[in-house]
Amino acid sequence: MLRSCIRRGTLRSISVRRLNPAIQFASHAFSTATTQERVPLRKQLKQEAKSLRSHKKQRKEDEEASRQEWELTVGVEIHAQLDTEAKLFSRAATSTSDIPNSNVALFDLAFPGSQPEFQIATLLPALRAAIALNCEIQPVSRFDRKHYFYQDQPSGYQITQYYEPFARNGYVDLYNYDGIAPEDGDRLRIDIKQLQLEQDTAKSQEYPPTTQLLDFNRVSHPLIEIITMPQIHTPATAAACVRKLQSIVQSCGAVTTGMELGGLRVDVNVSVRRRDAAAGQHHYNGISGLGQRTEIKNLSSFKAVEDAIIAEKNRQITVLESGGVIEGETRGWTIGSTETRRLRGKEGDVDYRYMPDPDIPPLIIGQDLLANLNSTLPTSPDSLITLLVGAEHRLSIDDAKPLIELDDGARLEYYHDVVETLHTLQADQDSTSRAGLGRSVGNWVLHELGGLLTKSDRAWDAEIVPAQSLAHLIDQLQRKRITGPTAKLVLATIFDGDRRPVSQILEEENLLLRPLSRDEYVALAQSVMALNPQMIEQIRSKNQLGKLGWFVGQMMRTGEKGRVEAPKAEEILRELILGSTV
Repeated sequence: MLRSCIRRGTLRSISVRRLNPAIQFASHAFSTATTQERVPLRKQLKQEAKSLRSHKKQRKEDEEASRQEWELTVGVEIHAQLDTEAKLFSRAATSTSDIPNSNVALFDLAFPGSQPEFQIATLLPALRAAIALNCEIQPVSRFDRKHYFYQDQPSGYQITQYYEPFARNGYVDLYNYDGIAPEDGDRLRIDIKQLQLEQDTAKSQEYPPTTQLLDFNRVSHPLIEIITMPQIHTPATAAACVRKLQSIVQSCGAVTTGMELGGLRVDVNVSVRRRDAAAGQHHYNGISGLGQRTEIKNLSSFKAVEDAIIAEKNRQITVLESGGVIEGETRGWTIGSTETRRLRGKEGDVDYRYMPDPDIPPLIIGQDLLANLNSTLPTSPDSLITLLVGAEHRLSIDDAKPLIELDDGARLEYYHDVVETLHTLQADQDSTSRAGLGRSVGNWVLHELGGLLTKSDRAWDAEIVPAQSLAHLIDQLQRKRITGPTAKLVLATIFDGDRRPVSQILEEENLLLRPLSRDEYVALAQSVMALNPQMIEQIRSKNQLGKLGWFVGQMMRTGEKGRVEAPKAEEILRELILGSTV
């Protein structure tokens, strides 16, 4: 419409009401400014920034007020694709990246006469997840049919475990370092009602306006569904719970990929009720007195979980405060939206017509299998954090968490390789000298090497800077044979492809530290100070000690490359400027 009007020269005839609201606002502001008085742009920007801050403050106050009057309750359901080679009830491969409809068995298409063949190997990653989530493994479990008619499910039902799942009564502990809301304290335990095995559906691809294609490669891909109890009362904690559950099932090798690649999908059940009102009659997973819940389907990121819950909570409060009633329904969420949208009425147990599947025998799990899996389960994320922040490694929480989470554990493995090599190189040093090696390695792996990866936009690869090279570099730095800037320079050189040994680079490039004498430090400091007498006076009269760092930088720049050590330079500067080495 707009393009055709431009061609016809009739742009002025377009009604402002039909333009984007932002354009309408800008047009009004321009008109007002031209007819009344012109507001300087800088002043206008300041006014807008002030208005935005005021709006954010008001929103925060409203959020706090609503939290005092209304209680939010959230339950989480996670569907995670298991890491298996075959599908749940057929021998077809589970690869979803192959040509569409190339990994499909007759049973996947509900071909008449085809029968399900439970693939025993699919049970192993599911059991690892259940054990990692502290569940009680049921010795006998059974499969059920969940009936619904939709194009992505050719048989007209989904095979799941509704009545007798393979695992029950688990829990996950959330800590303040997991990102839970401050009002939830330092630690919170969320109970897990059950874990159940079920088959995935086909993948739908829409081509508007009327075409929809189906890829049956995903049909019968093994899933576990993790169902938590409705014990979450803040959006931030709900997102933290999903993040923690993903971290756990990834760390034990149960799943293929996380939310970012579509291997994990989340549904959330949301309800609100007045804190001082009489409890209602609704219940969910055995907890009564909750408000009427709605379900938000297929959330695909942690931010989407938090944003969708906030939007749905606000919608429900608005409806209830205006005298309306919350309907039990399924709702959707689009990233970037401010409101959830209705998809359909919420089906209940009766709608799905659950029934035991007559074609699949009971699943019997022996104690010997569980004992073996228990003994081979990897260390949990919480145990790893405890180890990394403990006396052996001394990392901060802020470093320990990303070290565990980055690159599916590959960064943590690299860190351990560097630490192990460095401890061998430092075997001749006393225990006090080696006490901080873990923290130092963590800094180089995460920040220095991580910074180079970010700047170059390269994916993680342990061979970019071999662990042995980084260990030797840190060893040279610890022994004070090179300075910090020199170490960073050599790291960048190796990162760019130089495969010479660290010792050879240092020797051939003349980078080994040749310490300056005290007289040389004094002379260098005095030459720098002579050029900036006013700054020296500010340090002395106004105690602006932060400017000492500037002088240190000047000494390192003007001094001979690789010979000026920052701590010694500062010591001399303090002595000359302040008459003290303290």
